[in-house]
Amino acid sequence: MRGGRHRPGRTARKRLKQQNSVKSVSLCHQQQYVKLMKFLHKHGFTSKLLQPALFTDTGRGLQALKTIKSDQLLISLPESCLLTTTTVLNSYLGPYIKSWKPKLSPLLALCVFLVCERYRGEASRWFPYINVLPTSYTCPAYFTDEVMAVLPASIKKKALDQREAVQEIHSLNLEFFRSLQPLLSVPVEEVLTYEALRWAWCSVNTRSVFMSHPSNNFLFGQDIYALAPFLDLLNHRPNVQAFINYGSHDNQRLMMEYGFVAAENPHSVVYVDTDLLCDVLKGDRSLDHKIKFLRDNDFLCNLTLSSEGPSWRLMTALRLLSLPQTLYHQWRAVLLGQAVSEDREEWSLQTARTLCQCLVQDTHRALGKISILLQQCDQMTREQLEVVRALRQEERCILESCLNGILKTKDGLLPFPPDANIVS
Repeated sequence: MRGGRHRPGRTARKRLKQQNSVKSVSLCHQQQYVKLMKFLHKHGFTSKLLQPALFTDTGRGLQALKTIKSDQLLISLPESCLLTTTTVLNSYLGPYIKSWKPKLSPLLALCVFLVCERYRGEASRWFPYINVLPTSYTCPAYFTDEVMAVLPASIKKKALDQREAVQEIHSLNLEFFRSLQPLLSVPVEEVLTYEALRWAWCSVNTRSVFMSHPSNNFLFGQDIYALAPFLDLLNHRPNVQAFINYGSHDNQRLMMEYGFVAAENPHSVVYVDTDLLCDVLKGDRSLDHKIKFLRDNDFLCNLTLSSEGPSWRLMTALRLLSLPQTLYHQWRAVLLGQAVSEDREEWSLQTARTLCQCLVQDTHRALGKISILLQQCDQMTREQLEVVRALRQEERCILESCLNGILKTKDGLLPFPPDANIVS
């Protein structure tokens, strides 16, 4: 069936205008990329469809040199171009890793290899690849306390946990690092620093592709990482065209795992955390019992607001929270979808509006603090703040749209079937 010509809608025209205004500069003539392409060519890879370029909207990426057909193969890297644990175990690090107890994780093995190869500089076979890797990242592992402070509450703990996890990986493996001293001409403490390990951890975590490897007797845990030079220059977009899609991730997950935020991400939502629920409902004497009931039934996670309104899970949790202790015998039924009375449904909707208003206020306050911090920070902190600001701005748009939708609602959200039993 052939599609007829039609005039694109306002949103489509806006996106088209944005796409047309995007400019790019080829990077293929820069020395570091010339060396990268020579390295890849030596190992059996060439690309006639794509070239490295710098874009005004997404930064460094790959640019199509000609029209790409549907289902056309874009990149096929020989295994010799991939950096995996097999690479590490077959290197000078192999004997040290194979003999070490307790066993290292595949992730740590790759991180140590990256740090050691970066230290070797141009003597490293992998120097052309390492030389084009970012020197720092905008993942939470890099965030300063000031940047952590302006994150949404729903993601702050996860961000702190990521930073602490990387710190722990370094501190728990100091003895292994010291065992590598014979390989280094300077004290190992000057090479395998926390900062170096953090850089390597973010390089693997943000740039590796999934590749399952057979288990071996030398490493502990799932071995699923592969660093893929050139391919890892592809950028992510939710509505893929000449980009790669990492999956249906919201912006909080994109920032946590990859260090960026996607504009107009259709998968993005705003999370309502338990502390906010408790703060808004602190006058309820039975609140602790209700929160425990929701937690025991795995109903305190993924409570969200989208541009279309409160999620079903959030409204269901609020319906339960609207019930008195005397109706405890009905709580489980409400979680399973049983309707509540009209006044309790209205209370649930009004509470969703209050939650949304609180999050809007918090977002505005955070954006104000970010504007002040941006006037007095170094370049690395600036890049981190820009990512958090983009996240906050995207969430502000979602919340304002959600709030407008709730204010226009007259008959409540998520109506129940006519024959549903009503909890009064």
